[in-house]
Amino acid sequence: MPGARRSPTRRWLAGGTVLALGLTSLLAVNAQAEPEPADVEPTEVVFIDEFDGAAGSPVDSSKWQLDPGDNANNAELQYYTEGTDNVQLDGEGHLVITATEEGAENHQCYYGTCEYTSGRLNTANTFSAEYGRVEASIKLPQGQGIWPAFWMLGSDFPGVPWPDSGEIDIMEMVGHEPGTVHGTVHGPGYSGGGGIGASYSLPGGEIFADDFHTFAIDWAPDSIVWSVDGEVFQELTPEDVNGNAWVFNKPFFMILNVAVGGHWPGPPDDSTTFPQQMLVDYVSVTTSE
Repeated sequence: MPGARRSPTRRWLAGGTVLALGLTSLLAVNAQAEPEPADVEPTEVVFIDEFDGAAGSPVDSSKWQLDPGDNANNAELQYYTEGTDNVQLDGEGHLVITATEEGAENHQCYYGTCEYTSGRLNTANTFSAEYGRVEASIKLPQGQGIWPAFWMLGSDFPGVPWPDSGEIDIMEMVGHEPGTVHGTVHGPGYSGGGGIGASYSLPGGEIFADDFHTFAIDWAPDSIVWSVDGEVFQELTPEDVNGNAWVFNKPFFMILNVAVGGHWPGPPDDSTTFPQQMLVDYVSVTTSE
């Protein structure tokens, strides 16, 4: 259930149970009948980080690298820092990315002295995925101007510039809509505000800041399927990119960040409180063996 800490490795392998990518096989077991074996493919965990470590320690540098700097392209207002001020482990099995006003005056952004600091990290130099199930369990921040994301870029970036390199947004949220997340692709002819995607909203007025939720894609050649807590809300194929190039049949690397401001969410206002934190329980990638 959302909020309970689960080891994805144990969840996939316990009791010999395995999941096929993009499919959940439910077998009705009759006490008087001999159950037939499930027709599923075994999976292999090719990346896993459960963020175990002492409170205040940095992320595992063999898996992640920090990506410092500002971002004028999106009109974001934060400076992504190095070190552990904004990206660290909490000692309870979580990665914590903190967006705050603290320390901002020590950095220069494209618009002058920075107003906020935050964190951004990626696997560009350590790991790339090509197909499989890419997922993370995350408790999101909220508030006007807060923009958390779990996403991917083509591993040929920046040699192949964006958007031709491709972008897969597994989860984005604009903080003034705390109960809704978005899944989107960007490519040549469908980038920025023209990205192709769909949204998912929690039922009953729930918000993503209240608990951990699992955000995932099941990715295969010519197909990407998005889900939240196992509930599928979108599938895209080459037929959905309006005659443009489908640039998602190649390796991609993963990114986690919390932006402040930007063209899409707009800037924080008097209702926004700081610090805001995104807690990540685990990130994993599995592929068919």
